[in-house]
Amino acid sequence: MSLSPAAAPAIAGIPLVLGGNVFGMTADEDASFAVLDAFYAAGGRMIDTADVYSAWVPGHKGGESETVLGKWFAASGKRAEMRLHTKTGMLGGSELYQPARVLASLDASLERLQTDYVDLYYAHRDYEELAMADIVAAFDGAAKTGKVRALGASNFSAARLTAALDAAEQQGAMPFSVLQNEYNLVVRTAYGPDLQQLCTERGIPMLPFFGLASGFLTGKYRTAADMGKSVRGAQMAKLIETGQPLLAVMDDIVRETGATHAQVALAWLRVQPGIGAPIASATSAAQVTELCASTSLELSEEQLARLGGA
Repeated sequence: MSLSPAAAPAIAGIPLVLGGNVFGMTADEDASFAVLDAFYAAGGRMIDTADVYSAWVPGHKGGESETVLGKWFAASGKRAEMRLHTKTGMLGGSELYQPARVLASLDASLERLQTDYVDLYYAHRDYEELAMADIVAAFDGAAKTGKVRALGASNFSAARLTAALDAAEQQGAMPFSVLQNEYNLVVRTAYGPDLQQLCTERGIPMLPFFGLASGFLTGKYRTAADMGKSVRGAQMAKLIETGQPLLAVMDDIVRETGATHAQVALAWLRVQPGIGAPIASATSAAQVTELCASTSLELSEEQLARLGGA
């Protein structure tokens, strides 16, 4: 797909973004460094994080993922080669999108990340009570500091993203040139046909989060007993109940291709309209190797259709 010029600095390497939500949470510093080293060695060049990761963990306050990443950049010397994506907007309410608060949040992220710029800075969520023109102006202010190469929107609807693009044009502001919403084989509502059309027509890459549906699409969650396999197991209850027909189709394609369930899920996602690259996280180097191999898996049109219809 074609990329808008403003988005280009955020896109590089193989078509896979490494999710940083696990760093400092389910992956300690040593495990995180091993994951990052393996991702770099495999040709991965895009890393996604946020200032809120992982504030939901008891004893955490947010910024843990960024702190681990900053230590890895300092130790590895790889910052200039990576496309670093981070977000703000979840560590509070709509006051976070006041111009001064956006700048303060950006500076706090940069300090933790041990860098003087980010390649992509997201509005992590939409606050519909705010005028979109004000949100756009606040993030444009961050871009004007020279500390942000491109801007993105996360968890935005088609109507609000359109309003943001219109407001940026009217203001002469830097637009949101990347979208990040939830989208995968079992959750497709947050990136429906309206957003797909908008992204493809406007050249806006969509980098979907939860590409593996919190692990469900690895195929390891099939019964209630499997929910104890991960700290995310409790999230699997509804998917276990509704997702069995999809897993059956995936099982067949795994047998046909010799690929893993995770590779099939990401290969399907990679070729959907408007998708720039899926986001997936890993807690070991072996998982990184598996995920990166998905970027060379080409499913047949018939296989894609079976998955899309499951």
